[in-house]
Amino acid sequence: MKIIIAGGGTGGHIFPALAIANALKNQMPAIEILFVGALGKMEMEKIPAAGYTIVGIDIAGYNRSSLIKNIGLPLKLIKSFFQVRKILKSFKPDAVIGVGGYSSFPVLRSAQTASIPTFIHEANSLPGKSNIILGKRATEIFVPVEGMEKYFPAEKIKITGNPVRNIFSKKIPKNEALEFFGLKPSFKTVFVMGGSLGAKSINETVEENIDFFKKNNLQLIWQTGKNYAAKAAKVEEERMNIWTNAFIDKMENAYAASDLVVARAGAMTIAEICVVGKPAIFVPFPFAAEDHQTANALTLVNKKAALMVPDAKAKSELFPCLLQLIKNEELMKQLAHNILEMSNTNADEIIAGEILKHISRSKNF
Repeated sequence: MKIIIAGGGTGGHIFPALAIANALKNQMPAIEILFVGALGKMEMEKIPAAGYTIVGIDIAGYNRSSLIKNIGLPLKLIKSFFQVRKILKSFKPDAVIGVGGYSSFPVLRSAQTASIPTFIHEANSLPGKSNIILGKRATEIFVPVEGMEKYFPAEKIKITGNPVRNIFSKKIPKNEALEFFGLKPSFKTVFVMGGSLGAKSINETVEENIDFFKKNNLQLIWQTGKNYAAKAAKVEEERMNIWTNAFIDKMENAYAASDLVVARAGAMTIAEICVVGKPAIFVPFPFAAEDHQTANALTLVNKKAALMVPDAKAKSELFPCLLQLIKNEELMKQLAHNILEMSNTNADEIIAGEILKHISRSKNF
């Protein structure tokens, strides 16, 4: 059996893709998996590092900030379809899985034209236009939450949740996690995620309120992203209650050490926070495609599983909201309980099982 997994661009697409690939291998060790990604994007490094083969195609997404940068996009798209046709002809996949990202559209569309079964993993509660188009001819669509019938054919939808990295399967003692960051067990700890590049509004608000933590007997784990790391390092100097870095190698320790999380509302961030069951305040990135991060956050807010502060109001409302929440033990417990109820730790196995079942049935494997 041969399967292509297409997509990437961000960790939010790559981590689920790898989780699905690993689950496919677990269930059928002899399966052949080929990834297709966009040349120059992070999947071209991350996928081989995880032990899989990837082929790159010339494709880019629509640039919303500069129309002039989109001039070459039609030519790239045409070229990518020719490249994909060669890949499909050479590899002869039994199915193609799309996980989102630039490369996903030409690969799935070409597979559908060639009558190859296609499967979509849509991580967000508000899907992108490409997946909505592809969903009409997809074999099955795996979604994180209920209510996706307004975007996809109801008979093709399966609610699975989002696959998360297996690093969260092991329970880490809080004291051990705090020790990793050089922090004390006697204070409550706030974990702020600034994203891989740096969530500007969140990082600036934290910097402006850095003394808030000491005044309120709180500790801070601050993952800034690379664009804000140097500024944060200066702010951290001589403050024993703050740990900061551009990235965190051991994310499982950051979650285990924290009492409260502040983050953007990307689908995979939400999936991870659901699995670890932490009370959270989400500050959605307002320029995400179709504003899907706000939709993601609102799904949790409406179920009393998280709080949300709009990006435009972060500087005025984030810290008052944070203080009010961390002093309210009952609300903290309620949010933690409700967000944990929305978790799914075996989404990857469910998705892999559905795909293999369908192919085996249609191909008589």
